[in-house]
Amino acid sequence: MSQTSQVLGRVNSIDLPFVEANLTYLVPPKEKPVNYTFEPPPGVPQRSGIPEVHTLPIYDARSIAPGLSVDREGYALPDYPTAVRDFYDEAEIRQVYYSEAEQFLQEYTGAARVIVFDHIVRNAQRAQPGRNTIREPGKIVHNDFTANSGYTRGQLVLQLLGESDPDALLQRHFSIINIWRAIADPIQESPLAVCDARSIAPTDWVASDLVYRDRVGETYGVTYNPSHQWFYFPFMHRDQALLIKCFDSATDGRARFSAHSAFDDPTSPPNAPPRESIELRTLVFYE
Repeated sequence: MSQTSQVLGRVNSIDLPFVEANLTYLVPPKEKPVNYTFEPPPGVPQRSGIPEVHTLPIYDARSIAPGLSVDREGYALPDYPTAVRDFYDEAEIRQVYYSEAEQFLQEYTGAARVIVFDHIVRNAQRAQPGRNTIREPGKIVHNDFTANSGYTRGQLVLQLLGESDPDALLQRHFSIINIWRAIADPIQESPLAVCDARSIAPTDWVASDLVYRDRVGETYGVTYNPSHQWFYFPFMHRDQALLIKCFDSATDGRARFSAHSAFDDPTSPPNAPPRESIELRTLVFYE
Protein backbone atom coordinates (compact mmCIF):
# COMPACT_ATOMS: atom_id res chain seq x y z
CA MET A 1 0.00 0.00 0.00
CA SER A 2 1.09 3.57 -0.56
CA GLN A 3 -0.38 6.98 -0.02
CA THR A 4 0.47 10.64 -0.54
CA SER A 5 0.49 12.63 2.70
CA GLN A 6 0.18 16.32 3.46
CA VAL A 7 2.13 17.98 6.28
CA LEU A 8 1.77 21.63 7.25
CA GLY A 9 -0.02 22.57 4.06
CA ARG A 10 2.51 21.12 1.65
CA VAL A 11 2.20 17.77 -0.10
CA ASN A 12 4.99 15.25 0.45
CA SER A 13 4.93 12.47 -2.14
CA ILE A 14 6.55 10.06 0.27
CA ASP A 15 4.85 7.03 -1.29
CA LEU A 16 5.72 4.87 1.70
CA PRO A 17 4.20 1.51 2.62
CA PHE A 18 1.98 1.65 5.67
CA VAL A 19 -0.22 -0.35 7.98
CA GLU A 20 -3.58 0.76 9.33
CA ALA A 21 -3.78 0.44 13.09
CA ASN A 22 -5.54 1.85 16.14
CA LEU A 23 -4.02 4.69 18.15
CA THR A 24 -5.56 5.84 21.43
CA TYR A 25 -5.93 9.60 21.91
CA LEU A 26 -7.69 11.67 24.58
CA VAL A 27 -11.07 13.29 24.18
CA PRO A 28 -10.55 17.04 24.86
CA PRO A 29 -10.96 17.10 28.67
CA LYS A 30 -12.89 19.52 30.87
CA GLU A 31 -10.49 18.89 33.76
CA LYS A 32 -6.79 18.12 33.87
CA PRO A 33 -6.25 14.35 33.55
CA VAL A 34 -4.46 12.52 36.35
CA ASN A 35 -2.42 9.31 36.00
CA TYR A 36 -1.12 7.30 38.97
CA THR A 37 2.14 5.32 38.87
CA PHE A 38 0.95 3.19 41.81
CA GLU A 39 -2.32 1.74 43.09
CA PRO A 40 -4.48 4.83 43.76
CA PRO A 41 -6.77 5.27 46.78
CA PRO A 42 -10.02 3.24 46.76
CA GLY A 43 -12.54 4.63 44.29
CA VAL A 44 -9.94 6.65 42.37
CA PRO A 45 -9.23 5.50 38.78
CA GLN A 46 -5.66 4.66 37.78
CA ARG A 47 -6.00 7.03 34.83
CA SER A 48 -8.57 9.76 34.25
CA GLY A 49 -9.50 11.27 30.91
CA ILE A 50 -11.66 9.68 28.21
CA PRO A 51 -9.80 7.62 25.57
CA GLU A 52 -10.70 7.93 21.89
CA VAL A 53 -9.47 5.36 19.37
CA HIS A 54 -8.70 6.30 15.76
CA THR A 55 -7.65 3.94 12.98
CA LEU A 56 -4.84 5.62 11.07
CA PRO A 57 -2.11 4.88 8.54
CA ILE A 58 1.30 4.39 10.17
CA TYR A 59 4.05 4.69 7.58
CA ASP A 60 7.17 2.56 7.30
CA ALA A 61 9.94 5.17 7.68
CA ARG A 62 12.93 2.94 7.03
CA SER A 63 13.58 4.31 3.53
CA ILE A 64 13.62 7.92 4.78
CA ALA A 65 15.60 7.23 7.96
CA PRO A 66 18.89 8.77 6.73
CA GLY A 67 17.21 12.17 6.29
CA LEU A 68 15.39 12.34 9.62
CA SER A 69 16.30 14.86 12.32
CA VAL A 70 15.27 15.18 15.97
CA ASP A 71 15.23 18.95 15.43
CA ARG A 72 12.81 18.78 12.48
CA GLU A 73 10.64 15.64 12.62
CA GLY A 74 11.31 15.14 16.34
CA TYR A 75 12.80 11.67 15.90
CA ALA A 76 15.65 9.88 14.13
CA LEU A 77 17.02 6.34 13.71
CA PRO A 78 20.84 6.22 13.74
CA ASP A 79 22.84 3.03 13.86
CA TYR A 80 24.16 2.55 17.37
CA PRO A 81 25.62 -0.85 18.30
CA THR A 82 25.83 -1.54 22.02
CA ALA A 83 28.26 -3.46 24.20
CA VAL A 84 25.54 -4.39 26.71
CA ARG A 85 25.05 -8.15 26.98
CA ASP A 86 22.05 -8.38 29.34
CA PHE A 87 19.49 -5.57 29.42
CA TYR A 88 17.77 -7.22 32.37
CA ASP A 89 20.90 -6.70 34.48
CA GLU A 90 20.31 -3.43 36.33
CA ALA A 91 23.98 -3.03 37.22
CA GLU A 92 25.15 -3.52 33.64
CA ILE A 93 22.61 -0.99 32.36
CA ARG A 94 23.82 1.66 34.79
CA GLN A 95 27.53 0.89 34.54
CA VAL A 96 27.84 0.17 30.82
CA TYR A 97 24.79 1.47 28.95
CA TYR A 98 24.47 4.84 30.68
CA SER A 99 28.04 5.95 29.93
CA GLU A 100 27.93 4.42 26.45
CA ALA A 101 24.72 6.27 25.62
CA GLU A 102 26.00 9.57 26.99
CA GLN A 103 29.06 9.37 24.77
CA PHE A 104 27.05 8.36 21.71
CA LEU A 105 24.45 11.11 22.09
CA GLN A 106 27.09 13.76 22.77
CA GLU A 107 28.87 12.85 19.53
CA TYR A 108 25.62 12.54 17.56
CA THR A 109 24.14 15.88 18.64
CA GLY A 110 27.34 17.87 19.19
CA ALA A 111 26.20 18.57 22.75
CA ALA A 112 28.55 19.85 25.42
CA ARG A 113 27.19 17.41 28.02
CA VAL A 114 24.69 14.52 28.23
CA ILE A 115 23.24 13.04 31.41
CA VAL A 116 21.23 9.80 31.40
CA PHE A 117 18.81 10.05 34.32
CA ASP A 118 16.24 7.28 33.93
CA HIS A 119 15.43 4.07 32.08
CA ILE A 120 12.51 1.69 31.58
CA VAL A 121 12.64 -1.90 30.34
CA ARG A 122 9.45 -3.17 28.68
CA ASN A 123 8.32 -6.77 28.31
CA ALA A 124 4.66 -7.70 28.75
CA GLN A 125 5.54 -11.26 29.88
CA ARG A 126 7.84 -10.06 32.66
CA ALA A 127 5.88 -6.97 33.75
CA GLN A 128 4.59 -7.04 37.32
CA PRO A 129 1.67 -4.82 38.41
CA GLY A 130 2.65 -2.22 40.97
CA ARG A 131 6.36 -2.43 40.16
CA ASN A 132 8.13 -0.08 37.77
CA THR A 133 11.26 -2.10 37.00
CA ILE A 134 9.73 -3.84 33.96
CA ARG A 135 6.57 -2.55 32.32
CA GLU A 136 4.22 -3.35 29.48
CA PRO A 137 4.33 -1.25 26.27
CA GLY A 138 2.43 2.02 26.65
CA LYS A 139 -0.44 2.09 24.15
CA ILE A 140 -1.71 5.63 24.47
CA VAL A 141 -0.54 8.66 22.47
CA HIS A 142 1.61 10.81 24.73
CA ASN A 143 4.82 12.74 25.29
CA ASP A 144 6.91 12.21 28.43
CA PHE A 145 7.34 15.90 29.36
CA THR A 146 5.57 19.23 29.02
CA ALA A 147 6.78 22.81 28.59
CA ASN A 148 6.80 23.01 32.40
CA SER A 149 7.99 19.58 33.48
CA GLY A 150 11.00 19.63 31.16
CA TYR A 151 12.43 22.29 33.47
CA THR A 152 11.23 20.81 36.76
CA ARG A 153 12.56 17.34 35.92
CA GLY A 154 15.85 18.85 34.79
CA GLN A 155 16.16 20.74 38.05
CA LEU A 156 15.36 17.63 40.11
CA VAL A 157 17.97 15.55 38.27
CA LEU A 158 20.67 18.20 38.65
CA GLN A 159 19.91 18.63 42.34
CA LEU A 160 20.17 14.87 42.91
CA LEU A 161 23.54 14.92 41.13
CA GLY A 162 24.74 17.65 43.47
CA GLU A 163 25.15 20.36 40.82
CA SER A 164 26.12 23.61 42.55
CA ASP A 165 23.97 25.84 40.33
CA PRO A 166 21.20 23.90 38.52
CA ASP A 167 19.36 27.08 37.50
CA ALA A 168 22.38 28.35 35.59
CA LEU A 169 22.57 25.11 33.59
CA LEU A 170 18.84 25.19 32.84
CA GLN A 171 19.12 28.72 31.48
CA ARG A 172 21.27 27.29 28.68
CA HIS A 173 19.79 25.56 25.65
CA PHE A 174 18.97 21.99 26.60
CA SER A 175 16.69 19.17 25.53
CA ILE A 176 15.39 15.84 26.79
CA ILE A 177 15.89 13.03 24.29
CA ASN A 178 14.78 9.43 24.75
CA ILE A 179 16.92 6.63 23.35
CA TRP A 180 14.62 3.70 22.53
CA ARG A 181 16.08 0.33 21.60
CA ALA A 182 15.07 -3.27 20.95
CA ILE A 183 16.80 -5.67 23.33
CA ALA A 184 15.77 -8.87 21.53
CA ASP A 185 15.89 -9.33 17.76
CA PRO A 186 13.73 -8.32 16.01
CA ILE A 187 10.66 -6.47 17.29
CA GLN A 188 7.56 -8.02 15.74
CA GLU A 189 4.87 -7.19 18.32
CA SER A 190 3.76 -3.80 19.72
CA PRO A 191 6.21 -1.65 17.72
CA LEU A 192 6.56 2.04 18.57
CA ALA A 193 4.94 4.72 16.40
CA VAL A 194 6.20 8.32 16.37
CA CYS A 195 4.36 11.39 15.12
CA ASP A 196 6.07 13.98 12.93
CA ALA A 197 6.43 16.99 15.23
CA ARG A 198 5.58 19.37 12.38
CA SER A 199 2.11 17.85 12.09
CA ILE A 200 1.15 18.47 15.74
CA ALA A 201 -0.62 21.74 16.62
CA PRO A 202 0.08 23.40 19.99
CA THR A 203 -3.61 22.97 20.88
CA ASP A 204 -3.32 19.17 20.49
CA TRP A 205 -1.27 18.83 23.69
CA VAL A 206 -3.07 18.08 26.98
CA ALA A 207 -1.03 18.59 30.16
CA SER A 208 -1.70 15.70 32.56
CA ASP A 209 -0.55 15.11 36.14
CA LEU A 210 1.64 12.04 36.68
CA VAL A 211 1.40 11.13 40.35
CA TYR A 212 4.27 9.35 42.09
CA ARG A 213 4.33 8.43 45.78
CA ASP A 214 6.69 11.30 46.56
CA ARG A 215 5.98 13.92 43.88
CA VAL A 216 3.74 14.95 40.99
CA GLY A 217 5.16 15.18 37.47
CA GLU A 218 3.49 16.29 34.26
CA THR A 219 3.20 14.67 30.84
CA TYR A 220 1.34 15.48 27.64
CA GLY A 221 -1.65 13.52 26.42
CA VAL A 222 -2.76 14.27 22.87
CA THR A 223 -6.12 15.01 21.25
CA TYR A 224 -6.80 13.76 17.74
CA ASN A 225 -5.94 15.93 14.75
CA PRO A 226 -6.34 14.59 11.18
CA SER A 227 -3.10 16.37 10.23
CA HIS A 228 -1.03 14.01 12.40
CA GLN A 229 1.47 11.93 10.42
CA TRP A 230 2.57 8.67 12.05
CA PHE A 231 5.65 6.56 11.29
CA TYR A 232 7.36 3.42 12.58
CA PHE A 233 10.37 1.23 11.88
CA PRO A 234 9.37 -2.42 11.49
CA PHE A 235 11.66 -5.19 12.77
CA MET A 236 13.90 -2.94 14.83
CA HIS A 237 17.01 -4.71 16.12
CA ARG A 238 19.37 -3.96 18.97
CA ASP A 239 22.03 -2.19 16.86
CA GLN A 240 19.68 0.73 16.13
CA ALA A 241 18.51 3.52 18.41
CA LEU A 242 15.28 5.45 17.95
CA LEU A 243 15.86 8.98 19.25
CA ILE A 244 12.71 10.83 20.36
CA LYS A 245 12.68 14.55 21.23
CA CYS A 246 10.54 14.83 24.38
CA PHE A 247 11.42 18.43 25.29
CA ASP A 248 13.46 21.33 23.97
CA SER A 249 13.99 24.64 25.74
CA ALA A 250 14.47 26.45 22.42
CA THR A 251 11.41 28.15 20.92
CA ASP A 252 12.98 29.04 17.57
CA GLY A 253 10.89 26.74 15.38
CA ARG A 254 12.74 23.45 15.87
CA ALA A 255 10.83 20.43 17.19
CA ARG A 256 10.13 20.80 20.93
CA PHE A 257 7.98 17.68 21.52
CA SER A 258 7.13 14.49 19.62
CA ALA A 259 4.18 12.24 20.40
CA HIS A 260 4.65 8.47 20.44
CA SER A 261 2.72 5.29 21.24
CA ALA A 262 3.05 1.55 20.98
CA PHE A 263 0.42 -0.04 18.74
CA ASP A 264 -0.96 -3.44 17.77
CA ASP A 265 0.52 -4.14 14.34
CA PRO A 266 -2.05 -6.04 12.24
CA THR A 267 0.81 -7.66 10.29
CA SER A 268 2.46 -9.15 13.39
CA PRO A 269 2.52 -12.96 13.36
CA PRO A 270 -0.03 -14.40 15.81
CA ASN A 271 2.78 -16.22 17.65
CA ALA A 272 5.18 -13.24 17.71
CA PRO A 273 7.22 -13.01 20.92
CA PRO A 274 6.39 -10.06 23.18
CA ARG A 275 8.25 -6.85 22.44
CA GLU A 276 11.40 -6.39 24.53
CA SER A 277 12.78 -2.86 24.62
CA ILE A 278 14.54 -0.29 26.77
CA GLU A 279 14.23 3.49 26.76
CA LEU A 280 16.69 5.91 28.31
CA ARG A 281 15.79 9.49 29.22
CA THR A 282 18.60 11.98 28.82
CA LEU A 283 19.32 15.64 29.51
CA VAL A 284 21.29 17.14 26.62
CA PHE A 285 23.07 20.46 27.20
CA TYR A 286 24.38 22.48 24.27
CA GLU A 287 26.98 25.22 24.06
